[in-house]
Amino acid sequence: MKTTQVEKVDILLIMAHPDDAELSCAGIIASQVAQGYRVAMADLTAGEMGSRGNADLRIREAEEAARILGVVARENLRLADAFFRLDYMATLRVIELIRYYRPDIVITNALHDRHPDHGRAAQLVKEACFYAGLRRISTFRDGQEQEAWRPKEIFHVIQDEFIEPTFVVDVTPFWEVKKRAIAAFASQFYVPGVSEKLSNEPETYISTPWFMERIEARGKEMGHFIGVDYGEGLVATKPLAVASLPLLLRQKA
Repeated sequence: MKTTQVEKVDILLIMAHPDDAELSCAGIIASQVAQGYRVAMADLTAGEMGSRGNADLRIREAEEAARILGVVARENLRLADAFFRLDYMATLRVIELIRYYRPDIVITNALHDRHPDHGRAAQLVKEACFYAGLRRISTFRDGQEQEAWRPKEIFHVIQDEFIEPTFVVDVTPFWEVKKRAIAAFASQFYVPGVSEKLSNEPETYISTPWFMERIEARGKEMGHFIGVDYGEGLVATKPLAVASLPLLLRQKA
């Protein structure tokens, strides 16, 4: 789904692995798309060190999930899964990505989590968002030198480990879309009628029906915080600027 030219997007998701976004905030993605916002996605790695599937398959699954969610673009930086670091080249790659899509909001991995890649990706993206605004750092895309661009906000998702959310988004109308997007990754997660055919793949922590029940429970837990059926939480690392207090109030039907 990679494109050579896109208009500026409102929201850019940059995650360590294909499926990180779907598990943690697919409802938010679908809700923002439904409201007319332009959303793009990028995965730092192809998740090639995972116990199930392979890089090419996971990228194809990611493209199908992107289609389900309705985002304008999705690409993969093909950094080394499990071995990418906060170094010069990785940071430049992410700076180039940010300057290309010019998002107002970046959503990235949890600040700390069970998988070491998640926290490391969160730090990499946070640093790249700052450096992307420095004009003396030179980057190019499609042979053209890029202009400096710094997102206005960075939010972190909540993944395996529970983190207190800064705010929770009502994703009740989009929960079924989230489930379809997750099911696109049949190599990784339990999908009735599909997973049973993958008899040669080892069972993992995330490939069982129990794991999908846990995703359901997390959605209900987050929804309970704000009095709805399903919610997804995000974490801000600095105070949010609000122009008017009533904007904080959830719209009532």
